[in-house]
Amino acid sequence: MRIEHIAIWVKDLENMRAFYERYFHGTAGAMYINPKKQFRSYFITFETGCRLELMHKTDIPENQTEQPFTGITHFAFSTGNRESVDRLTDMLKADGYLIASEPRVTGDGYYESVIKDPEGNLVEITE
Repeated sequence: MRIEHIAIWVKDLENMRAFYERYFHGTAGAMYINPKKQFRSYFITFETGCRLELMHKTDIPENQTEQPFTGITHFAFSTGNRESVDRLTDMLKADGYLIASEPRVTGDGYYESVIKDPEGNLVEITE
């Protein structure tokens, strides 16, 4: 068994699509539109086959963004090595994204950084 996809509600569908394509090398499928429900979404596919569904609807309330809260706290992308963690973290920082945690070895042995995507979702970048 494997995780097929994770879905998140977003405010700015195009900005979030571009972010995950640019920094995490995802490929967006065609936008799905349901005019009756005022719903739009993209599936972003990554090289491992896992997908991220970005969903937008005008009447979705704001999400709680301050930790801790119940629900999904973060998701992680593995870059394959420490140098790639450092390089991607530096690129995101240079482009103005918030680095929630600089690259380090965690207590459970991961080498990782944590960033916030354009809408404040926590994303771990692991080796």
